[in-house]
This record gives sequence, C-alpha cells and structure tokens, in this order.
Amino acid sequence: MPIRLSSLFLRTLREDPAEAEVASHKLLLRAGYIRRAAPGVYTWLPLGLAVKAKIEQVVREEMANAGAQEVFFPALLPREPFEATGRWTEYGDNLFRLQDRKKADYLLAPTHEEMFTLLVKDLYSSYKDLPLALYQIQNKYRDEARPRAGLLRGREFVMKDAYSFDVTDEGLAKAYQAQRDAYERIFTRLGVDYVIVKADAGAMGGSASEEFLSPSPIGEDTFVRSAGGFAANVEAVKTPAPAALPTEGLPAAVVHDSPNTPTIATLVDLANASVKRADGREWTAADTLKNVVLALTSPEGKRSLVVVGLPGDREVDAKRAEVAFAPNDVEQATEADFAANPGLVKGYIGPVKDGQAVLGSKSSTGIRYLLDPRVVDGTAWITGANVSEKHVFDLVKGRDFEADGTADIAEVRAGDQAPDGSGPLELARGIEIGHVFQLGRKYAEALDLKVLDENGKLVTVTMGSYGIGVTRLVAVLAEANRDDKGLIWPAAVSPADVYVVAAGKDEAVYEAAEKLAAEFEAAGKSVILDDRAKVSPGVKFGDAELIGVPQIVIVGKGLETGEVDLWNRRTGERRSVKVESALAELG
Repeated sequence: MPIRLSSLFLRTLREDPAEAEVASHKLLLRAGYIRRAAPGVYTWLPLGLAVKAKIEQVVREEMANAGAQEVFFPALLPREPFEATGRWTEYGDNLFRLQDRKKADYLLAPTHEEMFTLLVKDLYSSYKDLPLALYQIQNKYRDEARPRAGLLRGREFVMKDAYSFDVTDEGLAKAYQAQRDAYERIFTRLGVDYVIVKADAGAMGGSASEEFLSPSPIGEDTFVRSAGGFAANVEAVKTPAPAALPTEGLPAAVVHDSPNTPTIATLVDLANASVKRADGREWTAADTLKNVVLALTSPEGKRSLVVVGLPGDREVDAKRAEVAFAPNDVEQATEADFAANPGLVKGYIGPVKDGQAVLGSKSSTGIRYLLDPRVVDGTAWITGANVSEKHVFDLVKGRDFEADGTADIAEVRAGDQAPDGSGPLELARGIEIGHVFQLGRKYAEALDLKVLDENGKLVTVTMGSYGIGVTRLVAVLAEANRDDKGLIWPAAVSPADVYVVAAGKDEAVYEAAEKLAAEFEAAGKSVILDDRAKVSPGVKFGDAELIGVPQIVIVGKGLETGEVDLWNRRTGERRSVKVESALAELG
C-alpha cells in the first residue's frame, strides 16, 4: 500500500525552526522527518524512520557479507565492567550516570566494548570458536556539553558497532580489512562521498585507527591530505623532527631588555628595531620560542601544569592538545595558576633564568617542560628570560637548555610537508561517519578474555572495533543532497521510490493517481501518494520538493490528453509522458 499523505503523521513547516543551525537540521525538521524532544535528543517520525531503516538495511547486508552476526545489548549498563577498563572515570562528564533504587551505579552506554567482551568470555573458551565478528545497531548516549547541528552532534544517537575476536594479530589484521572493505561498500551504496584518514584512537585505545569522513564545510573534523596520497585527521598528524644541528660556533645567548613585549608580534618588532642578526635577515615569528602554559585536569580531578615551547608562528591546536594529554582535560592556565607558581613570569616565560634552567631538565619550578618536535638540538631562539620585560636571544637547544620530552600540539597548516614525504598538505573539513580500530588486547586483558590455544595454553584474545553513525548518516546525506527548495535523497535511502501528486480537483485525477500508485507498487516500487483533497497544487508541489523523493509523478491537467508529468528532482528535468508509459519511463 502506498504511504498516503492524507493520513500520514506529518506536518511540514514553511519557515526554518529557530533552533536549527545547519541546512540538514532545518530541512529534516521542516520536512517532518524528526522533531526535537530536548537539546540533542530527537523523536523520529514515520518518514525519518523510513530513511533510517534503509540505511540500517544496507549496513546489515554488508555486515553479513563481512561475516558478522547481529546481537543486541541493553543501553542501560552496570558500572562494574567500565570500572574494570578504567572508562567509568576516563569518560568523565560525557557519561550519563544514574543509580537504581538500591543505590547501585549504572550508565547509559556511550559504547559497548566491555559488554561484547564479556559476552564472548561467557560463551567461548577455545581457539576453535574463533575468529568471530559480532555487531549491533543500538542507541548510544553521551552527555555532550554543546549538542549542536541536529543529528550531527546529539546526546542520543544510533550506531552500528561491530567487534572482531581473534587469537592472533594476523587474524585481527584480516578482520580489520574485512570490516574496512565493508565500510567502503556501505558508503558507496548509500551514495556518501567519503575519504579514509589515519586517526587517533583516543579513549578507545589500540593501534591502527582510521576514520571515514564525509567532506563538508560544516564538518567539525579537520583533515589533511597530500597529492601523494597521505590523508589523516589533523589530530593524528605526526610532525617530522628535522635533523639536529651542530651547536659549535653559534653566538652566545644574550639577555636584552624588552619592555612592553608580552606578545610575539611586539617582540618581533622590538628585535628588528634593536638587535641585528648576524646573517643580515630580519627576525620573524618563526625565530621565537613561545612558551604556552596549559592546565591539565585528570579524570580524578587532579590539576597540574605543563609548559610547551613551540615556534612563535604557530598556535596550539586544541584538539591535538586533547589527544596529546588524554585522558586529561586541557585548558589554558588561569590567573590563579600563575599566582600559585611565581616562577612563571607571564608574558616572559622561558626555559632559563640567569643561565640556570627553570624549565625542563633540573627545573626549579617542578613543572614539566615539553617542546614542539621542530625544536631540535642546534636550533637558536628568542624566548622569555623569566624576568619581566626581558628576553634572551640566541638561546640554543642542546647547549643552553633541555626539555622533559616533546608535545606535538601545534596547528597543522596548509603547505606543511606530509609526514611520509608525499608532498605539501592541504586542509579540508569533514564529518565523521565511521571509525575502525585495531583494539588489540586492551579490553580482553582488562576483562580477562582468554581462550585455550592449539597447545592447551591460555592466550588473550585480540579485538577490533568498528563503528558507523547511523543517525548521523541521515544528516550527512541530507546536508549533501539538497537545494534551496528542499531535500533530494539518493535513491538508496529515499523514503519512497516514487512520489505521486494528484494535482487537481477532478475525481478522474485522483482515480488516475491511485491507479498509477498501484501499478508502481505492483512493479516493486514504494510510493508516497499525495491524495490530499482541498490542498492546492502549489502546496503539494512545495511539499514534494521539501520531502525530497527524487522521482515525482504529477497527475494533473495533462490527464485530459492522456499524459502525466515526470519530474526528476535531482536534475530538475520535467517532461510529459503518456500515462500508460509512466512506469517504463521511470525505469
């Protein structure tokens, strides 16, 4: 039976809802696919469920092709497994936590690694049971601080998460490739533009990690790629360290007065006005060493400071800093932090004072000092002298100061060289739609998932984790497939194959529309039929454009000459054909 607009639970909107920020959010609300229930939480209406179900069907088919079997876990989970893996604490405020009437702790699942691991542990004990791949399509919950952009960043969302279980690392690599291949098939079938980038594993842990991103100007993820084929999430880019330089023969470090120079720009201006370089060129921001003080808060709430020195022409990238210092929260040090650490002279911080180390090795402040990978032995810098209104020039790494390690947290810029030498990088934005990990044995070790091998010896199972954002894909597809009139769904996910509009007052128009809808359905096509009486053709056409079924059949005035109009929303083409050939013309 066709979906009849006369009885469909639907109310389209002519104006953009005030709370909607991006195009997909506006259109999904206006076209009656979803409704807001709370910040980051949405009710799914019949049309939205139809699109989501089609995405899930493609996912299920390709998971089966990859050899994975479907299970279904509860969303309400006990605390204990997450305590065992440390993630009850590591997830911090992102977890929805609650207690039952007996004061036992529970959470709403942000992910299900622990539960999959324990299920396999409960049922399997031998290498003969493996390899194994399981998956589910289930709601997830994360207490996002700033839910935004509708389905793109919500507090409740649907994910497909799959997990592989193997005895050997070689088995894990094979399972990982099978899932990766399945993802490529899924996104191709759905009509999603995607790129595969190297990624950081984050709180998930593990070794190999790749993200599937859909390029979009509204994407929250920045990624880089080179003409030579390198592609990575910006958080996963590893800055190659240049070769160390000799320190012999370099000018001695000299402290200069530098009043009113708390910024890199004012420091460079003063340097060029009062201190000449031996090689005759002008000083630039790249010659300065900026020392940034960051405050780290552990999942347990312990606060500590770290100072990171980086070239003055670079800014700290907040996401790269989060990765570098995970699982700590990272923020700029506050005035209270500086007050509690008088050894740090704000605006004039440097690794030495009066020739003695105050940061790094043998630090007198007790604060860790880390350096950007570009700051190698033999490089000379202008940096703070740890005295108000004074800077030191020609301070040489490896001769005059040391560090406690490196921190690769500086911004990645267009034109930087790819880490693999494949050429300069270009930057783009994308929306994460899938992520694959080689988890290894992290969760199996924490939860004691072991099996007997061929020799009767207990060995720890190695795992992979593979996620796809199902509800996020609805928004991604809506964002990429639209015009100024409404949505234009790819055929694979459209809520119907054909949208039939009865555009007229004559009973013959409605009878012909009904007959065509029945003919299309008999041929295996799903149909939305706009059979609403006392609704003008203009309103019906506007709803057809808004709802976004790509193939529209209009039964109207042309019926007098035995014709209907075929309207292709994707190409904009609209042409008249004989009623009896409408099915054949649709293809």
